[in-house]
Amino acid sequence: MISWTEADVAHTALWRSERGATPPKRVEIADDQMTADTAYRLACEGTGLLWRGDFQNARQLLQAMARRADRKPHKPAPTPADVFNYHRQAQSQRARTLSMLLIPLENDFSIPLRRAPDLRQACQEAYGPGGADGESSVTSLRELLGIVGAHEWRKKGVEIPALGARIHPHYGVYSPVRGEYVELVAKAPLPAKTLAFDIGTGTGVLAAVLARRGVAHVVATDQDPRALACARENISRIGLDKQVEVIQADLFPEGKAPLVVCNPPWIPARPSSPIEHAVYDFESRMLLGFLSGLSAHLTPDGEGWLILSDLAEHLGLRTRDELLAKIEAAGLRVVDRIDIRPHHPRVADETDALHAARAAEVTSLWRLAVTKPSENE
Repeated sequence: MISWTEADVAHTALWRSERGATPPKRVEIADDQMTADTAYRLACEGTGLLWRGDFQNARQLLQAMARRADRKPHKPAPTPADVFNYHRQAQSQRARTLSMLLIPLENDFSIPLRRAPDLRQACQEAYGPGGADGESSVTSLRELLGIVGAHEWRKKGVEIPALGARIHPHYGVYSPVRGEYVELVAKAPLPAKTLAFDIGTGTGVLAAVLARRGVAHVVATDQDPRALACARENISRIGLDKQVEVIQADLFPEGKAPLVVCNPPWIPARPSSPIEHAVYDFESRMLLGFLSGLSAHLTPDGEGWLILSDLAEHLGLRTRDELLAKIEAAGLRVVDRIDIRPHHPRVADETDALHAARAAEVTSLWRLAVTKPSENE
């Protein structure tokens, strides 16, 4: 719950934060008379600003606060790992500050402010159904705009050339906007077309690509209820539900397959919010879980496809030798590696603090097989 005093009356409301942020302990009422300098100062001090003015003015105020946050100079860093850590700290502080501008929501997710748009459907997709029995709530404007952006992506979808169709990501499920890893799965030689496992399916895009390539049965797994709903919806929309089965599982389903595919989060760092679990794999837990369990779920002469960027290597967070040692320790060998250069816009953005690492990045599909006893002699 979040609490504040307004016109000498104490109020409470449900606090909504999909990134897991705690509600601000101090809350002031803010409206169109508040200047950007004042708002930014209070936000930096950890004071929540519950907006009672015009909604569009709140959006403009948030943009002005963001400009002030972006004026902070980059902290000099001696190593790539320091660059990454300082960048994450700065981004985290920026997110906390900008999240202090708060918006009230009625129990049906309507917004009781002048010139407020109707965002009820977007909120329902992120928060679940509202209604007469629901509670009024408060959320940050920044999160609310993120929910709107996710809603637009869900409506529009992401064109996947390998499918000849669009994938529609749900809120909180990683969008396949970086298409190079999809291209790798679309082109790598298939060891068999009978059965494949897609571990951590997310939107279901890789499971769909495998089915389009003629794999008769694909079992796609995930633990996240949002991802499972998203994958099932996408698979059904494309018309592949007879080939693709989406199930809830911690990594592997039961049984063995001649092909097991996994695209784990690429950066071995601690996520700062639930949504970041698609990007950051703390202590490489998913990567190591996939490698250590792969041999038990491969048929003889089967292959495991590990899709992994080397961005972590360029950031000094993992070395190639460490990755190869983990593969060997899991009783696996590298059959082949297929590389591709990313072509997303951030590769060319020289203002990005991580530009040097992104410019050198390569995404690879590692074809792995179980090491045979004779190969260890």
